[in-house]
Amino acid sequence: MGLRPRDIASRMAARRRKPDGYVRDTFTLPREAARAKARDYLTRYPKAGYMSAVESWRELPDGAIEFTMRRLPSAD
Repeated sequence: MGLRPRDIASRMAARRRKPDGYVRDTFTLPREAARAKARDYLTRYPKAGYMSAVESWRELPDGAIEFTMRRLPSAD
């Protein structure tokens, strides 16, 4: 028996992250631009106040970098 759209949607929903309070921004850029964007992000949202971090970083087949930055919404 084949998968129905409802089955696929249920699987995808189960994979989604549960809300944890973090804001996530994902970018796809050439390597040097990706490094600069990550540095800028960490300067704008410092780890001490926002618990910022590079959550994931991977090279795509075309050489571009896809990465996700994570931070808390505010330093309050």
